[in-house]
Parts: sequence; structure tokens; C-alpha cells
Amino acid sequence: MIRVQKYLAAAGVASRREVEAWIAAGRLSVNGQRATPGLKVDGGEKFRLDGRLLQVPRGNSGAPRVIVYNKPEGELVTRDRHARHPTVFAALPRLKGRRWVAVGRLDLNSSGLLLLTTDGGLAHRLMHPSFGVEREYLVRVLGQPGAQALRRLTGGVMLEDGPARFDALVEQGGSGANRWYRVTLSEGRHRVVRRLWSSQGHAVSRLIRVRYGPVRLPRDLPRGQWREIEPRHLDIGGEGVPPSARTRRPRSQG
Repeated sequence: MIRVQKYLAAAGVASRREVEAWIAAGRLSVNGQRATPGLKVDGGEKFRLDGRLLQVPRGNSGAPRVIVYNKPEGELVTRDRHARHPTVFAALPRLKGRRWVAVGRLDLNSSGLLLLTTDGGLAHRLMHPSFGVEREYLVRVLGQPGAQALRRLTGGVMLEDGPARFDALVEQGGSGANRWYRVTLSEGRHRVVRRLWSSQGHAVSRLIRVRYGPVRLPRDLPRGQWREIEPRHLDIGGEGVPPSARTRRPRSQG
């Protein structure tokens, strides 16, 4: 038997953090009893959220799935049905009894690689800073940062929520008032890439995630489309997205 939050996360119902929030708020019940953080289950129980029965996949139907989505600018990573902008979830394949869990976020004006999985436990491991999973971005900034500013960005600066730094920073050229950089870091705090550059007086005008852990954004994957990969490609030392992975266009919204 395993703890209820781990079980529901592994089944793709929600992330472990979301389930813990449900428990803390008294929203989740198991077999008619209010769930507690230490409650252990074996999968034969009935789970209800706000009184509504949760459809929890069992057996092979719960085999994890992972997709790579090339997020365009102008889309939000949210399930808010009242969002004022399109959401990435509208472009994804429908699931029965499960849902996609986003591995981290990209804000409205950011684009590139977004991983999504039905395995909330996997999503947790990929996002949690204790696992040190690298994220790599191409960033276009306004102005020409000086050598001292670049040293600070890799040496560490103090942001409002604590110290932060880039693990690697490589100039990629540019023209006019803009310069491109390839940056790598091992955390996913809210808008941390933009805030790091802002701390040195430089605004980010483009932000593209090109790698998450061992998975790189495929060059042949158009924006707004997704590709399914095997979960094993997220193992440390994996080979990234295989050429034979399936590519799909978003569902028609008409």
C-alpha cells in the first residue's frame, strides 16, 4: 500500500502537490472518510473530490504517457476555463479517466519545449529542485550585458525569493540592440530566467525553452504540435526524443 497522494499522482489524476492541497482543504475523501496525509491505499478504494467520484485508472490503463509540446507564445499553461488566452491543454489529445500534468510552466510570452505526462509522480521528480534536472533556454535580451554582469549571473545574485544563478551562460550573437544567449539552470522558480536578467538591468524580449533534462525540443516539431515519447526517454542519460515518435496536430476546435 502507498500513500494516497503518491497513488493518485502516479495514476495521473493530479500532481502530488495538488493532492496534498486537496487533503489540507478537506476536499478529498476515500471510501467516505476524509483523507489524511498519511492515509495509505491499494487502489481498490473510491475517491471523491468535493463529493464527486474521481475516475482513477487501474492496471494497464494507468500506464504513464509522456508528450512533448512545442508551445507557441500567446498560450497559457493553465486549466482555468475562464482564461483570457488560449491554453495548451486545448491542443492536447483527450484522455479518459486521466489528465495531463504539465512539467513546469512557460509563461504567456515564452515558447518552446513543454513536457506533459499522465504520471504525476514523474512530473514531481522532474520539477523538484532536489533532483537537479537541467532546463536550457535560448534568451534574447535588450542591450549588451557587460562582463561583470555576466559573471554575476553565473556566480549568483540575490532575488526577492532567494539566491539564483545560471549554471551555464553562452553568448549566441545578435544584431542591433539585441543579444542572444543560451542559458542553463537546474530549477524552475516562477519567471526565474527573466528575473535573473532583470536583476542586471536587461529585459528579456524572447524566451525559448529548448531542453528539459535529457529531452530536447525536436527541430522538426512545428509550434502548436505535440509528439509522444516513451517515458524511458526521461531517464538520466536518455537519448531524448526518438525520430520515430508520433507527431500530432491540435484537435480541431470547430
